[in-house]
Formats: sequence, structure tokens, C-alpha cells
Amino acid sequence: MKKISLILLLFVFKSYSQNTEITIQLKDLDNNNPVEDVSVFVSKTQKNYISNAQGIVTFLLVGNSSIKISNSNYNPVTIKSNTLKDKINIILLKKISTELEEIIFTRIHPQEILKSIVENSIKKLTVPVRLKVYEREFFKLNNDYSFFNDGLINFQITGKPNSFETTIFVEQNRSYGLIDTEIKDDLLGYNLNNIMENYYVFKYLNPLIESRSQKEYDFIIKANPANKDYYTMTATPMENAKGLRDDFTIIYDKKKKMIIEVSSFISPATLAKMKDKNAEGAKNIYKSVFKTIYKIDGDDYYLISSKEEIGYERIDKKKTTQIEVRNYFVITDFSEQKFSFKDSDVFKDKALFNKKNVILTDYWNVSGLTATDDEQEIIDKLELEN
Repeated sequence: MKKISLILLLFVFKSYSQNTEITIQLKDLDNNNPVEDVSVFVSKTQKNYISNAQGIVTFLLVGNSSIKISNSNYNPVTIKSNTLKDKINIILLKKISTELEEIIFTRIHPQEILKSIVENSIKKLTVPVRLKVYEREFFKLNNDYSFFNDGLINFQITGKPNSFETTIFVEQNRSYGLIDTEIKDDLLGYNLNNIMENYYVFKYLNPLIESRSQKEYDFIIKANPANKDYYTMTATPMENAKGLRDDFTIIYDKKKKMIIEVSSFISPATLAKMKDKNAEGAKNIYKSVFKTIYKIDGDDYYLISSKEEIGYERIDKKKTTQIEVRNYFVITDFSEQKFSFKDSDVFKDKALFNKKNVILTDYWNVSGLTATDDEQEIIDKLELEN
């Protein structure tokens, strides 16, 4: 018995000793700046990670694995985990030369092409599907960070194209911060009950799907130097375009007609044309950033990350309130197996704001999105004030 116990002990010790925390920092080869929003896929665990604003990704790994690193602006890289022996392993990424871009001319208007790509992408998205998501949200009031929440959330998506339904289960969560009750509605930020459905019907591309967009946007399609199977479509507001319109970039697989990435932002030039609203309750947007990344994995096609940020001034009766909300989603696990559940298990609120903290593990350390030093400082400060 002692011999068997010793063998088991050695086996457990060996297994534990192989649990290695790996930290990678992605940097631009030319200027040494950190690269954000880089997808890091660990083949052995089948998990996706996204680099933060410092270019950092941290994860645990048992044994060895190949690691695939990709970003739409850089050449892809594949490395072996056993070569990563430093506390912080710096990987230099070579930016794709814009000189290699080739404009693609088509007989069909690019806007019509985009419509068909969106329709096909919606049909191809894997449904039903269960996505385990790490969600993180920061709230800023009058230039001071006032609230933070994050959590591990399971989204079960069912239904048919254009009529998807989302059921939400919260595994763990935490919320920190003191907030003035009068801005509670603004604090709620992004609605968890419809955000995933919006991603699955590409709602954020609606301004480009409308037929009038051909007169309001300049569409250009270019070959993607990073991947010969991809095209990049840009849609830029024309001078005569009315209203607050984003600049869009859509990367898609030209053969499969499936969207890989959508990003948008409101340019300074567009903001400069807008006149501030002065009516009570009006919102003057001064910042808007959006990005989603999707993955084609054999027959599976699903969202792997999203980032949204909005900043605006709200006009009140006696004052102006400046509000910023920043939200991240990282899909940590993907499964086609459906949940069995009771109605009482379902999370039905719009956000984690009112949900009591449930912390069973340090889930944020294996979240798929490492907090930056600045973000961790904000979280620690708000936790102390809570």
C-alpha cells in the first residue's frame, strides 16, 4: 500500500508541477509598442485569449502546446509553449504592409455584397450553442472611475436566424463601487439580455445594410495581405452624410462569405461636424468604439470576443454629466451541448449591477483577458471603497 501511495503522490506532484502560468506580451516589431486585441489560441486546451492594452496575455497550461497568434493588422505567428521560459515572454509581431493592399473592383456594389455576406454569416453561425463568457465593465463618471463589474456568464443561444433567443446563467460575479442613484439607468451600460443576440444578427452593421447607405458611405474592398482568403471592406461616411455615423471596417472570408471581424469608431472629423444638443436629457456623444471577432473552426462559427466603449455628456436641468462605459466579452468555452435548467436559474436583469457578489474562485485570473496595471489599480481602489 505504501508503494502504491508513493507512486500516486509522485504522479500528483508531477501533474501539479506541470501546471505552468505563461505570460506573453505582444509588441510591434517596428516601434516596440504593445499590441491590443491579439487573439491567442492554445491548441491543447482549445481556449481563446485576447491581449489587453499592454499587449499581455496570461494563462495556465499543463504540458506543452502550440500557440497560434493572430491579429488582422499583423502577420500570424505560431509558437511552441516549451520555448516560453521567461517571466514575461515578448513576442514581436510584424505589421502587414499597406503597400501590398490591392483594391478589388466588382460589378456589384460593395454594399450589396455586404448585405449578402451578413445574411450568409447569420445563417452559418452555430446555433444552438452555449458560450461561457468572461464579461468586464468599467463605468466612469465625470472623469473618475466609479463602478466596476465582471463575471463568468453562460449564454445559451437558440432559435433560428433573425429570431435568436438568449438564456443567461451567471456562474460567478463581483461588483464594486459607489454610485449616485440618479444615474443608475446610465450605469447599466450594455444590456446583457440582448447584447449577444445583437452580435449574432450583426445589428451594428444595420446602418450599412440600409439602401440609402450607398449615398452616405464610400465603400472600398481590398485584398487582405495577411490572408489570401480574406477581403477587407471599409465604409467611410461621405461629406454629405447626415447624423453621427461611424467609420467601419469588415474583414470577411471571400469564399465562405462569412464575417471574421467588425470594427467601427466615430472619427474626429465626424464629431467636429456635429452640433451639441442643449435640450434637457440630450446626450452628446464624444467617443464610440466597437469591435467583434468571430472564428471559423471547421463546421463551427461563433463569436470569440467583443469590445465596446462609449462616452457622452448628458444634459441635465442644472448640470452636465460626463459618462463613459467600457465593456469587454471574451468567450472562454464553446459547446453545442444545451443546458438543462429551471426558470429560477435564469438571470433576467439587464446587468450585473444589482446582483449580489458570488465569488467561488479567482475566475478573473483565468478569464481570457488579463487586467492591465491601470485597470487592476482601479478594481482594487473600488473594492476598498465598496
